[in-house]
Formats: sequence, structure tokens, C-alpha cells
Amino acid sequence: MLQEEIIKKIKSSLAGISEADIRLSRPTDSSHGDFTTSVALVASRKLGKNPIDIANELKDNLGSIEGIEKIKVAPPGFINFFVAKDNLLDNLSEILEKKEKYGKSNKLVGKKILIEFAHPNTHKEFHIGHLRNISTGEAIVRILDNLGATTKRANYQGDVGLHVAKALFGIEKLGNISEFEGKSLKEKAEFLGKAYTLGSKYYEEDEHAKEKISEINKKIYEKDSETMLLWEKTRSWSLDYFDSIYKRVDSKFDRLYFESEVFDVGKKLVLSHIDDGIFEKSEGAVIFDGEKYGLHKRVFITTEGNPTYEGKEMGLGQLEYEEFSFDEAVHVVGPEQAGYFKVVFKALELINQALAGKEKHLSYGFVRLKDGKMSSRMGNVIAGEWLLDEAKKKISESFKEMDEWTLEMVAVGAVKYSMLKFGRTSDIAFSFEDSISLEGNSGPYIQYTFARTQSVLAKKAATSKVSNSDLEKEELEIIRMLTKFGEVAEEAGNSFAPNILCNYLFELCQKFNLFYQKHKIIGGEEEEFRLVLTKAVGQVIKNGLYLLGIESPEKM
Repeated sequence: MLQEEIIKKIKSSLAGISEADIRLSRPTDSSHGDFTTSVALVASRKLGKNPIDIANELKDNLGSIEGIEKIKVAPPGFINFFVAKDNLLDNLSEILEKKEKYGKSNKLVGKKILIEFAHPNTHKEFHIGHLRNISTGEAIVRILDNLGATTKRANYQGDVGLHVAKALFGIEKLGNISEFEGKSLKEKAEFLGKAYTLGSKYYEEDEHAKEKISEINKKIYEKDSETMLLWEKTRSWSLDYFDSIYKRVDSKFDRLYFESEVFDVGKKLVLSHIDDGIFEKSEGAVIFDGEKYGLHKRVFITTEGNPTYEGKEMGLGQLEYEEFSFDEAVHVVGPEQAGYFKVVFKALELINQALAGKEKHLSYGFVRLKDGKMSSRMGNVIAGEWLLDEAKKKISESFKEMDEWTLEMVAVGAVKYSMLKFGRTSDIAFSFEDSISLEGNSGPYIQYTFARTQSVLAKKAATSKVSNSDLEKEELEIIRMLTKFGEVAEEAGNSFAPNILCNYLFELCQKFNLFYQKHKIIGGEEEEFRLVLTKAVGQVIKNGLYLLGIESPEKM
């Protein structure tokens, strides 16, 4: 790569500097070149010389670098590199040749990464937070795949526990489950949501009901035959409904893990590590004394003999590693679980040293509605599907002639992009107006720009020939943006940050739309080149949207 050649040349031309001191970056202003380095500033502190003098000396010592047209020094000591036009055009040819493979890398080849995301609990709503979780997890999987990693999509779901007992109690109170046998998955899910909300209310306000719910919970763990019949039926309703949402948002899983399959294993693991001091008995329960490791104490088995979430996590960790033997397991879970994971990971590490340093909690921020509308609420939850449907409804009002298939692609794209364009740990105030806008940083804006490239190419196809023509400023800006795609995709993977890719696509689309407004593509002396440029832009937008888990409609 050209960057590697530049770094190699700098290292050999500047004494007393290590390769770690040499960092190349992309200037935000293209007038400052394609690459810039502040190595002269670093060297000035080590060598006690003026950084401008060092930069100028280094420029002279570098001489010519193949693929670099010119090198400039800028205060207070930056060295800017300008890529030769022929190299930029070669990159354009590379896009046309590699197509969907353009931007792929071998950086993570041989690395096995498990990404655990989504995590909806059965018998409860698939809510707006789950949408952010699944959008983030799916994008990260695709970005890591693009870097050559071997990935496994996992989804750990709570299908036993107090929340299920509350839902089953609520069902008994509502007393009309038979009416829902022939109804839609959505109606069944809404019924379960109402039952859970009702059960939760009783649990908080009625002591007798609280005792009854605790008894139901005990029967679930004991696998009481009568209780299991209702549990299995309603559990399947939830799972079928979740599966319909996964398909809708174009996500899938290699393995679904459940609390019901790991609680026995987790309990046995915890009990088997009391004698070696990893866990200890305390007032009838079994705890992990995290204070020994600068953490905090947590209960892993209750006084009733049931494993807590922490206890179940021991079984999950063992099962995931046995099945996939990962180099890293990434758990996409909200920030409120940060302390929980620190304790759980430490306990897993003590049980199995092979897991040391391999477990990672990938946190993300909360989501709320910007305008405060809560019309979809059941209890205090904003339903994820309601958000998708509402976005679809609002888009249909603006695009009355859009077909149903495209409408769905744009609505899902609008919601997912709105979840991904912000820094992962930032809280989001979701705005329908912003998410469906064709003039701002939105999914539909990116999709519309792609559709625009395809509309142009439908009128006249591009050749694969890249002519060495005189380039307008806007054309050169686009080509320079296209060369950054692979680096941006790699940075997004290194940082687990899909928003980096969103920002790139938005800027690329802005530059293409400016070019589209100022210059004629079809007709004129530069038609052949401009069609090629349009095709390359469309390909990179499509590749980028795919990594975000968003489809690219050819017409809008």
C-alpha cells in the first residue's frame, strides 16, 4: 500500500524515530493533500530542533516516492503528500474490477470472533433498544467479516426467570389465551406484553400475587408439567415473533442460546468451584467476592438454590467457548450492565484461564423518541416494530408512488441508519423527521444517492475504461473520497464503530450530489469518464450500506 511505502521512506530518512512515531492520516481539507504526518513535531521533541526545519530536511531526504505527485511542508511542521493523478485513476479501475469485493481486507484473517447481540427476552416486548442493539451487532459482524474474520452470530435470550413468571401470571389473570391461537404473531406478542405488564403491576402492588408469581417461577425451574405447557406455547409465540423481526431488519443468527439451557450447567459450575475458593457460601447463597479483585460481590446462586443471571452466565460462557473456541467474544449489551460484566468475566477467567482477556462488553447508549410520543407503549416500552411501521407510514406520505418493497427497504434503512450514525455510546433522541429526510445525514439520503447513480446508468451504461482526462475539482474530490473507503471500513472494524462508516458515506454522497448538480454526466466530451465515476460511486455506496446492514434500492 502507498501509505506503507511512505512510512517506510520516512523511517529510513529520519534517524532516531521509530515506526510507532510515524502516523499518517487523511486531512479533512483535500487542499492539504491525501496524507499528512506530524512526525516532524514528534521528532522536534526528541531531537531538540525546530519542527519546520526537520520537516523541510525530511522532504528533501525523501526524494521521489512512486505514486506521490508532490510533497509540501505546512506550519508548524506538517508534511503533506499529494497522490499522483494516475494512481487515483488506478483506484477507480480497481473499484470497477473488484465490485462488491472492493474495500475488503485480510487484516483479521484467522481470527475467530463471536458477536452476541439482540438479546430480547421471551414473554416481553421487542423494544426500541433492541432495534439499536440488533442494528449495531449486525453492522459489526459485517464489518468484521469484511476484514477477514471468521464470525459467529449469537443471541442469548432470557426464557426463564421472574419476568416469565410475571407474564404467565398475567395470562392467567387475562384468561383469554385461547382467543389468540389463530391470530397473527404481532397480536400474540402484544398480548404477551400486556400480560407481562399486568403481572409486573401485581408483583409490585399485591403481596399475595407476589407469592403466587414466585411459586410460578419455582415451577418453571422445576419443569412442572402443567406450567411447562403454557411456557412452551407462549415461548414459541415470542420466538416466532422475534424471528419475523430478524428477517425484517435483515439479520440472522448462527446460534440461539437460552437461559433455560444454561442454568443447570451454570449452577453445577459454580458449585464445583466453591472448594477452590472461586465462589463461597454466604447466608445460604453462593457468591463471588469480587472485592478481592477490585470489583464487587455478586450472588451467583440464590438461597432458593436457583442460579442468578451471573450463575447462568457461567454456563453460557463455557458453552459458547466449547462450541466456537473463539479468540474474542463481543457482548453487545447496554451500559447498565458494565459492572455486571466485569464480575462475570473475572469469574469466567478464574474458572477457565483460556478465557482470560477474550470476553468484551460492547456498550451502547439509550434510545428515546425526540418528540416524546408514546402511543405505542405497553407498560413503559416503545415497541420496535411500531417504530419501523411508523417510519414506513411517514415515508409513504412523502413518496406516494413508491412500491411496497422499496418502501420497506427505505423505512428499515432509515431506522437502522439513525441508530448507527451516532457514536455507539451516545444516547439517541430518535426523530422521525431527521431519519426520513432526503436532505440530511439519513439512510434515505444515502439510499437516494445510490438510486440516483443507478438512474443515470440506466440511461447509458458505463464502460470499464478509465480515461486520463482533465478533472474538475468536484471529480477529483470524489475520487479522493473513494480511495479512503478501505481505510474507513478498517477503522470502523478496529473501533467497533459503524458511525465512522456512516460519516464517510454521507460525505461521499454530498460530494457526488454537488458534482451531479454542477456538471452534465450524459452528453458532452467527458461522458465516458463521468459514467465510470458514477458507477464507482454507486458501487462504493452499495458496499458501504451492505456493511451497515442496509439495502440499496435501485429506484426511489
